[in-house]
Amino acid sequence: MFGNKKENPNTMRKLQNREGGFTLIELMIVVAIIGILAAIAIPNFLMFQLRSKTGEAKTNLAAIRTAEEGYFAEFGGYVPSATQPLVVNARSQKQPWVTGTAFDQLGWAPEGQVFFLYNVATAGAAYTAGTTGDLDANGTVSNYGYVHPIPGAAAGIAAGLGSCVAAGVFDPAIAGPGLLNTVGPCTNLDGQVNF
Repeated sequence: MFGNKKENPNTMRKLQNREGGFTLIELMIVVAIIGILAAIAIPNFLMFQLRSKTGEAKTNLAAIRTAEEGYFAEFGGYVPSATQPLVVNARSQKQPWVTGTAFDQLGWAPEGQVFFLYNVATAGAAYTAGTTGDLDANGTVSNYGYVHPIPGAAAGIAAGLGSCVAAGVFDPAIAGPGLLNTVGPCTNLDGQVNF
């Protein structure tokens, strides 16, 4: 008896003839999910993009360090340099690099335009290279540096640019300045929560 149950032919016809598509509720749910994902993803993407731009500062500081050490090996001294580039207006935009400066004496120039401002302060056999930039134009800058002390000394000289101190760049082990001969952020906030 149970196996002989017959389907209503009108019900079968309705299921077979149903038009494909989505209901308005289904579409609204999909749009809401996409909106929630976008609200989460876009700010994180922008933060990641700003952090990736700080790589310019670290790479260029390492190149300046190499150029300074090469110059010292050949000529016995370090080359100080005023802040470059000279255009300080909208630092959230790339700026052209100016030639004819002390950086040319080092034989170093960045490739193309830059987001950050750079300088080098020297005192005898010690120097500090510094950089600063406001990538998101909110008025809070990120500072990176490299502090090279006189050999055997416990501190170098303070940077003329940025907030790196003579004690060195930020050392997470002591939660303060302390790393010498290391390219890095001047404080724990630089390049992290400054955006």
